[in-house]
Amino acid sequence: EVEKWIRVNRRPRKRKRREAEEVFEKLLPDQLILLLEHLLEQKTLTARTLHSLEKTYHLPQQDAEVRHRWCELIVKHKYTKAYKDVERFLQEDQAMGVYLYGELMLGEDARQQQVARRCFELTKEQMDRSSAEVVAE
Repeated sequence: EVEKWIRVNRRPRKRKRREAEEVFEKLLPDQLILLLEHLLEQKTLTARTLHSLEKTYHLPQQDAEVRHRWCELIVKHKYTKAYKDVERFLQEDQAMGVYLYGELMLGEDARQQQVARRCFELTKEQMDRSSAEVVAE
């Protein structure tokens, strides 16, 4: 599956009509995690590829582990169309979101930092104290 996605990512924007579409397997959550972890190792993924991944595997509706990897891809590749998924993750899965706050702030991307600050303001009262302290730093 990883190789298929890498091929999709390398394709030119406009497909030739005769070119066959890739057929992707239905994956279990553990398999999805592995796929996303392998894709995280790629230097760049296009917005088109990320959109296809999201739609193919319904990533925003997956379990927290899968959504965490999905959010890492969103942040790494600055996929702004899915920042809402990052916001949802940070608000709903606070314990797992601590690492993502760091990624959002360290990337020096103003929009990502804004997402982190907004989510922290909304959730800091519900966070356990140690997580809130880590994020506040």
